Amino acid sequence: MLYQVLKYLLLGPLLRLVFRPRIEGLEHVPEEGAAIIASNHLSFADHFVMPAIVPRRVTFLAKAEYFTGPGLKGRLTAAFFRGVGQIPVDRSGGRASRAALSSGLAVLRKGRLLGIYPEGTRSHDGRLYKGRTGVASMAVTAGVPVVPCAMIGTFEAQPTGRRLPRAMRITIRFGAPLDFSRYAGLADERTALRAVTDEIMYAILTLSGQEYVDTYAGEAKAEAQAQARAQGRRGHGGGKGPAR
Repeated sequence: MLYQVLKYLLLGPLLRLVFRPRIEGLEHVPEEGAAIIASNHLSFADHFVMPAIVPRRVTFLAKAEYFTGPGLKGRLTAAFFRGVGQIPVDRSGGRASRAALSSGLAVLRKGRLLGIYPEGTRSHDGRLYKGRTGVASMAVTAGVPVVPCAMIGTFEAQPTGRRLPRAMRITIRFGAPLDFSRYAGLADERTALRAVTDEIMYAILTLSGQEYVDTYAGEAKAEAQAQARAQGRRGHGGGKGPAR
């Protein structure tokens, strides 16, 4: 019930007013049956804008931190994310990764739409990064199509660190479903999963027109943050003493 209220009465109309989304290729999203929508990830707003315009309910795998915040704010945030159809996922790897795959497969086995960001985290600079193979594992195991999706303009509207989005027009572009039935039975083959993932990322790249970086987004973000800290230390040290 909360999902319908947010989508059709509250959040959906507000997002359409703020972003005036231009929708392209919505006919590629199946009207029924299980499928994965694999999208680039540029902004916090992505979690809400795309599900708001897809007629069917889209269940996303979201980082567990959104559900574990302290105090009243944390409880309200967790309730909101559950209300909009998000499932908490621990991204620490190992058993947590397997649990995330199980959660996604459970959604698909119910014949629903699963939304996922193959990059694993938001792009910190607007570029498209290497995809992680979880999306391929779920697509091959469940035998479902993958609909590539490109969010265009959400990085400019709400880049990382900006609390409130700018009111501006964005584009949401869907591509033709990708069929990976030829990989049936190869869900445990790393080479096959990398091939499937790369095909999905290429489809997203074609739709989005982003610059592609063959590095994981999390690693690139950590490196950028380390460089920023190092520059900050050099800048602080350079300010000591009078110039001669």
